[in-house]
Amino acid sequence: MTGPDREDRFDISITGQLRTGTGKRDVTIVDLSEHGCRIFDRMGYLQQGLAVTIRIGPVGPIDASVRWQDQPYAGIRFDNPLYPAVLDHIRAHFDLRSLGSGNIDSAPE
Repeated sequence: MTGPDREDRFDISITGQLRTGTGKRDVTIVDLSEHGCRIFDRMGYLQQGLAVTIRIGPVGPIDASVRWQDQPYAGIRFDNPLYPAVLDHIRAHFDLRSLGSGNIDSAPE
């Protein structure tokens, strides 16, 4: 759904790294838009408004803040939106769900 208060969000599964003032930890990004993402964070609680940086695959660090927490998920808002080309690149090359989708049994033509 799009509109003045909505933006395109994409379901994905990408390994990422979240850094807070107390350290860094691995997370899984489970949806992504130009303005933010939703993460699966099994390690702990993130306080709303907390300044963080996040890596999405090899992209980043991206300055961001925690918008909401509903364990084990959290909403992360980027300080500056991703460029559309960067968002497309992330979706095309780093989504773990696409691994193994090739057909190794048939020879290329």
